[in-house]
Amino acid sequence: MAKPVIGVIMYQTSNSKGQELVAQRMVKWFLRLGYEAYLITSIYHDGNEVVRRRAVETSLEGYVFQEKDPAIGLPTIRVDSYVARWPPRRIMFKNFVDVLRRISENFNVNSLITHSTLWNGPEDTAKYVMWRRMLTTFGLENSNVFFGHMSHYQPPDPTRYDVVERTYRLAWNHMAFPEIFKAANLILCVTPLEGEEMIRMGARPEQIYVFPGGIDDDEVADLNAVDSSDFRVKYRIPDDVKIVAYLGTVEERKNPLAVVRVAKMLRHRRDVHFVIAGKPGDQWDEVVSEARGLSNVTLTGELSVEDKKKLIKEAYVNIIMSKMEALGLTQLEFMYGGVPVITSAVYGQKWVVRNGVDGIHVNGPDDVEGAAKAVERLLDHPEERDRMSRNARERASQLLMSKLVKELAVKIEEYLR
Repeated sequence: MAKPVIGVIMYQTSNSKGQELVAQRMVKWFLRLGYEAYLITSIYHDGNEVVRRRAVETSLEGYVFQEKDPAIGLPTIRVDSYVARWPPRRIMFKNFVDVLRRISENFNVNSLITHSTLWNGPEDTAKYVMWRRMLTTFGLENSNVFFGHMSHYQPPDPTRYDVVERTYRLAWNHMAFPEIFKAANLILCVTPLEGEEMIRMGARPEQIYVFPGGIDDDEVADLNAVDSSDFRVKYRIPDDVKIVAYLGTVEERKNPLAVVRVAKMLRHRRDVHFVIAGKPGDQWDEVVSEARGLSNVTLTGELSVEDKKKLIKEAYVNIIMSKMEALGLTQLEFMYGGVPVITSAVYGQKWVVRNGVDGIHVNGPDDVEGAAKAVERLLDHPEERDRMSRNARERASQLLMSKLVKELAVKIEEYLR
């Protein structure tokens, strides 16, 4: 039986974005488990060129391979690509069916996993896989190829997207998903809720495979052992207050502005302090303006990996008031550290955090009053917070990347047999 040689396909690499991190962690843990694995991606890392376009354009194969990519430290194949003018926030691959053929031949790749929607990687991979299978049908090949697709799907919500982008997303779903469903062996869904959505759009129930993103074992291995004693000193947070932490990009989708408004409602309490940590995004200026004058709010900007661990260890509660979340990797990291989560409970968050078990659901992203009451409930009932802490740690420990990738590898091997 051919051993899986895995190509994970994502439109760029990143140090902070959820979908990109899941793709990178997949490669890392396939390698750790003894498989050959490669990240197949563009020339971009967090939107910036890390390989000169000219170097890829003039290559004979249409890609550049680095055994240890300088941006992410993994075996990475960067293909000819460009930033799309439309749809927004997407990168496209050039001539990808032919480039993928060359990659598969040169690296003996027989298992492909694509990530995300609204770009041509999943569509072209579906075409390539169907082509390979037709060659086998006609007796021109005798090898098998596995194809899995992971959308990290987020519904085209009218509260998040304007009508032009929303209709484009609907059109992509209507046209591209049927092709992908036809070719894919597995549709990897971050939650069962997403699986139900995929079935409604035409996926077969037997294709659905729940793969909840996963926590990188290495990043949380020392959460409990890390020395966080200097964190409060560094950010001038009093020792006698409990920290309610927001961690994520300061952008409208994640809605940290609502967290500031929760803090404003609780500014009379001297036993709680809000920390808003993360890379400045499109809501940064509003958050800074709203937080001005609030002595119970600290804005840290983007944290180092070490400071992120310290924040998790120091936090009493994690809060997320997102307008849309496919899953919530950050919430899983807090939960692994034994920190309950107060959440807007949109989409995947409703599954990740069990209401009254690992944290508290409020009534959507605008329920600032409900979130303030939830914070007070956990402040005033520490025994309830401690019970949720234990449950959160147990739940998150079941979603380590090593465990999830090992189970997925078994599925791929079963198919290749």
